[in-house]
Amino acid sequence: MQSFTAAPWSKGLKAASMLGLAVMIGLGLAAYHAVPYGTQVPYAEAFGTALIAVPPLICVFAFLFVVTGYRLDARYLYVQRLLWSTRINLSGLGYAWHDPAAMRRSIRIIGNGGLFSITGVFMNTTLGRYRAFVTNPEHAVVLKYPSRTLVISPTHPRLFLSHLKVVLPGIIVQEHL
Repeated sequence: MQSFTAAPWSKGLKAASMLGLAVMIGLGLAAYHAVPYGTQVPYAEAFGTALIAVPPLICVFAFLFVVTGYRLDARYLYVQRLLWSTRINLSGLGYAWHDPAAMRRSIRIIGNGGLFSITGVFMNTTLGRYRAFVTNPEHAVVLKYPSRTLVISPTHPRLFLSHLKVVLPGIIVQEHL
């Protein structure tokens, strides 16, 4: 099994993460100051205290899903997170290529668009609907199946693609589609 580190965070991901953290801290502080402690309103204090916990929980949840690397064997791609790996079956994979523009003009359908990683389901006119596990879109590697598409971002896309070709000799590795 070969391991590949995730690409260094892009400037956009760093900026989005810093902005997201600032917003979450601001929301947490605003919620803290808005909680009506000592009031006679039923459940106001309990609800307010629970509301204070939401911003930190969002940050912790997003941090746990950060992409740290990828492992590749003959059957699976493992997207490494902080505490676990997401396993993706490689059977049926037909094409793979490095495309720094793959994620441009994408719309997020569901997922995280920049708080510590870019993960989830996205859509654009070039790839259609795709699933992303990305830390730097400039390092994007597109994995095209007959019925689905994945985008990942290893530090060295060409090295990843050459190893992918070794473990799955039947796939077509292209420069760009």
